[in-house]
Amino acid sequence: MSENRKRIISVKLKERSYDLEIGYNLLKLLPESLSNWLPASRYNVEVPGLAILVTDSNVDALFAEKTIANLEQYGWRVHKSIVTAGESAKEFSVVKQLYTDFATFQADRRTVVLALGGGVIGDLAGFVAATFARGLPYVQLPTSFLAMVDSSVGGKVGVNLTQGKNLVGAFHQPVGVLIDSQTLETLPQREFTSGLAEVVKYGTIMDRQFFEQLETKADSIQDRTGEVLEEIIAHCCTLKAQIVQQDEFERLGKRVILNYGHTVAHALEAVSEYGQFLHGEAVAIGMIAESKLAERFGMIDSQITIRQESLLTKLGLPTVIPKSDALTTDALWNCMMLDKKNRSGKLRFVLPTEIGHVEVNENVSREDVCKTIDAMRSP
Repeated sequence: MSENRKRIISVKLKERSYDLEIGYNLLKLLPESLSNWLPASRYNVEVPGLAILVTDSNVDALFAEKTIANLEQYGWRVHKSIVTAGESAKEFSVVKQLYTDFATFQADRRTVVLALGGGVIGDLAGFVAATFARGLPYVQLPTSFLAMVDSSVGGKVGVNLTQGKNLVGAFHQPVGVLIDSQTLETLPQREFTSGLAEVVKYGTIMDRQFFEQLETKADSIQDRTGEVLEEIIAHCCTLKAQIVQQDEFERLGKRVILNYGHTVAHALEAVSEYGQFLHGEAVAIGMIAESKLAERFGMIDSQITIRQESLLTKLGLPTVIPKSDALTTDALWNCMMLDKKNRSGKLRFVLPTEIGHVEVNENVSREDVCKTIDAMRSP
């Protein structure tokens, strides 16, 4: 496996612009990347200086100590905060734990936060970085496929409430994103498969040709060939960067298309208390539910949904709502009514009009949603 290839993608947001570096075995180059990303004129950060690495109990044993040792070789002083792995870490008791750690480590605005882990760690560490001392610079070091193709880019950070996912959060752009595809070699299969849902999402919402390539390559993608995965990661990040550059704070309606499948997905996650579904699994089900909703409105024919179902199934993702006493239609509806896209008490859904294009629909009734959900249940 070549260690020399590296792709660089820029997210252009004026004074908040940053680069994504994508390649194999890049974590060893983190000290060099930090020197490039943290010019004194922009962040007033001492390089090398103080860094706090936030990771979880799974990733810690795999990559944390090696990353810290590498940074210390270059003169960095690094403290580590470990949280329990899983979505349950995105709650306020864990936020408080990290605030306490940061205070104990005497973090200030010149301290760099390193988020080493999957989407949960990126969201959590990013939220703490956004709010501790009114804002610390932070770097995304994603180790899951889902975080690499989606959540590490764009600056959305946050934590969950019992009532809904990511209801408390901020927009806080990283100073850089380092994506090391080597970390995928240790990623459990279920976690890897979960990330593929976001990949399919990108093809469905804005790139028909990419969707068609995924249909052709579905079997080989599961082999995790390094260069193939890096191409997919780079393409998804490029697409997301284009949207984020147009609508950084999701005020113009352009960025909202990235939420395709997520209205139903977030409800599934919250109602099941973040223990039954991985995020990508819920997104896969959510995409099919929202595609069927588009069918109900005559926006697409059934073949558009069937193609999505077929691709998701080939990639090992679920497409129906499993049997569960907790996942009642009323409970899912009530949770959807807290969705962040809603306006004036009206649900707003991102719905496909064809493969490669979606539109926001604000005229969705409770009856439409409930009938669609009922039809999604496994026999």
